[in-house]
Amino acid sequence: MKPSLLALVFIASTASTVFAADKAAAPKVNKPATAADAKPAETASAIKPAPGEVQDSETSGSVNGIAYRAIAGTLTVGSDDGHDAQLDLDGKWLPEAGVKLDKPEDVPATARIFYAAYFKKDADKNTRPVTFLYNGGPGSASMWLHMGSFGPKRVVTTDTQHDAAAPYKIVDNVYSLLDVSDVVFIDAPGTGFSRIFGKDKEKAFWGTDPDAHAFERFIRRFLTKHDRWNSPKYLLGESYGTTRSAVLSNALQNVDLNGVILLSQILSFDNSADGPRWNPGVDYPYELALPTYAATAFYHHKLPSQPAVLEPFLREVEHFALNEYAQALMQGSDLSDADRNAIAEKLHGYTGISTAMILKTDLRMSGGFFSKNEQDDTGTTTGRLDTRFAGPDLSRTSEEAEYDPQSNAISSAYTTAINQYVRGTLNFGKDMTYLPGAYSAPGFTWDLRHGAPGGPPANFSTSVNVMPDLALAMKGNPKMKVFLAGGYYDLATPYFAATYEMHHLPIPRSLAGNISYHFYPSGHMVYVNEEVLHRFHDDVAAFIHSTEAAK
Repeated sequence: MKPSLLALVFIASTASTVFAADKAAAPKVNKPATAADAKPAETASAIKPAPGEVQDSETSGSVNGIAYRAIAGTLTVGSDDGHDAQLDLDGKWLPEAGVKLDKPEDVPATARIFYAAYFKKDADKNTRPVTFLYNGGPGSASMWLHMGSFGPKRVVTTDTQHDAAAPYKIVDNVYSLLDVSDVVFIDAPGTGFSRIFGKDKEKAFWGTDPDAHAFERFIRRFLTKHDRWNSPKYLLGESYGTTRSAVLSNALQNVDLNGVILLSQILSFDNSADGPRWNPGVDYPYELALPTYAATAFYHHKLPSQPAVLEPFLREVEHFALNEYAQALMQGSDLSDADRNAIAEKLHGYTGISTAMILKTDLRMSGGFFSKNEQDDTGTTTGRLDTRFAGPDLSRTSEEAEYDPQSNAISSAYTTAINQYVRGTLNFGKDMTYLPGAYSAPGFTWDLRHGAPGGPPANFSTSVNVMPDLALAMKGNPKMKVFLAGGYYDLATPYFAATYEMHHLPIPRSLAGNISYHFYPSGHMVYVNEEVLHRFHDDVAAFIHSTEAAK
């Protein structure tokens, strides 16, 4: 099976996995709750669930000498503010909602969102930060961040290698963020253990705006249920999760965030290196991906002249990309043959791709083309999410890469880890299916769709720009700080494209200082490299310490 490389940025694998049967495919529709039905949150674990309902679980543990409570559970949100206000904290319709329950298929759409929250014991809720974490896709569960970054456990994989099959090693995470913040991992509607129900449920939650508002409503409900309204608050999104965070940070009206952590950012999909040929006349994706091509060639020793150190070399390539290269591409067909050849020679020097091949692309190399051709002499496909990874070509004659060796290398370990951990340790979901992504769900599409003739399928939008959302959030809350992180070897969301987006936010210069930049010698999922995970933890911890008092 050949995964498409033209879909939006995603990190969930489509590899088949054996799951438990989902015995709770749809919730039982209960009669509306009354005031007498209300129960304090503290007694929820003692309530026996009705058939079809999902019961939260509470466990405890310790990591790095920090004792914590773990809550694995769900919160149900409505598809709009009006219907959301008619649901109680248990996800039941209030009597005054007037919802007719005899036909579940006609009930207004809801999302039952799964989360795993880790709270440091005996901490002051009014001063203890809380960080909400989620992956992207769109359509990915958050098992990657949950089992790879800042939770109390992590799965060990060998950096840049495809490990042998199970058993995998799940260990205490010495880089857990619990030393500075409580952490809440959230599965997007229709992924993980999260489920969507009701009339037109897919339209209600699978789109840029519906998705962000579902997360907004979830966070408000979480703050109420767990009494965290006065806590310092942070968002940490990865990949499309950064797109979500931009919209979400602005949608959380009257909830000022202390900080937003953007890992492997993409805010404008016009900047993506995945499919710029379907958007002719817009050339900056080629320019913004060039430093990642150069870093990759440096790593694999494909450069005609190997520099001694990576980062000074990247500064040189960045300068060329924004100047000579950008000016050449802007000329289009007016570029002279002599200048065309000169630019091709420079690109060969920075990427290792032959001059002849570069000229065939009209100086415009897409991400898929680069992944297929960078190590073509050995029949090797270069990774996309992390270009340090590599694997054998599926076809020696294809024009672009047909799969991502990095995704294939780690997906089994992460899928195994989340299924083992959440059931065996968190005691949740024993009779449910954990969905790594929503991609195979019937009717899965994402809002803002358009399929160019001969281009990628219309299942995904190819152009979304949420830079105005983040800018408005920063202007509305000028104390909010933004932490941008990424990997030099990430071709899915190139680090230089993220830098470009930040430098072009429509904000006053006085707010530009609210953004800090952190790039590492790793790929899209910076945490698969343990040394980088250590640095990433320390950088994020310092960021939270510096902002938790809204300084």
